[in-house]
Amino acid sequence: MTTPTIQGDNVTLRPFRASDVDPLFDSLDDPESNRLTGTHATFTREQVERYVANFATDDSRVGFVIADSADEDLAPLGEVLLFEIDTDNRNAWFRIAMFGMGNINKGYGTEAIRMILRYGFETLNLHRIALEVYAFNPRAIHVYEKVGFQREGILRDMLYYDGAFHDAIGMAILEDEWRALQDS
Repeated sequence: MTTPTIQGDNVTLRPFRASDVDPLFDSLDDPESNRLTGTHATFTREQVERYVANFATDDSRVGFVIADSADEDLAPLGEVLLFEIDTDNRNAWFRIAMFGMGNINKGYGTEAIRMILRYGFETLNLHRIALEVYAFNPRAIHVYEKVGFQREGILRDMLYYDGAFHDAIGMAILEDEWRALQDS
């Protein structure tokens, strides 16, 4: 599937390009981002190159770079994805990551989430988009609830990080819930 460029008010979602490898690779070295996403793994530059290149051929996911619309180079601030897209059951999983803590609390993530939800429901004809978020990330939980995700359950002790177990919260938004928010 060809990934389009989607223009929002302050955010542009655009396809990955080869030049995004270095900013993405550098972002993987941020301890706070790794904690918030529960990332234990370390990645090589070659793995990141393959990850970026595979977006062009993998129909089970669609990924966008989040960029500030005012930046004419559309430099990457983060990424947002729909993955494990199941066209038979019309559902997918969602993930977002900002590249560095300096890009949070500016509204980029909230707008990017709204944009990819629109893409998922209107273009991909999805019925359900789900995510998991760790209970120690109240900022993300707040944003997910603000854009319409509903809590569905707790996955107890899902992550072992920094010497302790942590719960994950399962959340999802359904097509009719999203459409109701658009009408309000």
